[in-house]
Amino acid sequence: MVATKKDKISGQSLGTGRRKTAVARVRLKAGTGQISINERTLESYFPVVGDQATVLDALESTNHRTDVDIHVRVHGGGPTGQAGAIKMGIARALCDYDAATFAHLRGNGFLTRDSRMKERKKYGLRGARRGVQFSKR
Repeated sequence: MVATKKDKISGQSLGTGRRKTAVARVRLKAGTGQISINERTLESYFPVVGDQATVLDALESTNHRTDVDIHVRVHGGGPTGQAGAIKMGIARALCDYDAATFAHLRGNGFLTRDSRMKERKKYGLRGARRGVQFSKR
């Protein structure tokens, strides 16, 4: 199931993406290829080229890079988690915007939630699994 909805009044497609602890809310509408993330450009928000490529993956894969405008609000996590969340949100919004892209996006794993999370710290240990250092004397 893809959790998206289309705003019939303004013609915007909405998508929510999650990765680790990051959550991204994506609004997609017909336009010229402008991308804003938390009121900043893609290049200023993600200075690392790999994160920029992750965000643009779904758009490049479906050839919608230059014909949609994207507005993103993202919070939580770090840069890589946020980039993954935005990628998933864009893919979900694209499915709503153009239903013909669903099979391609599903087949290439853009709509699959990466469920890996940080393991919690256990009591008596220094981390999730690391114990205290053994001392013979």
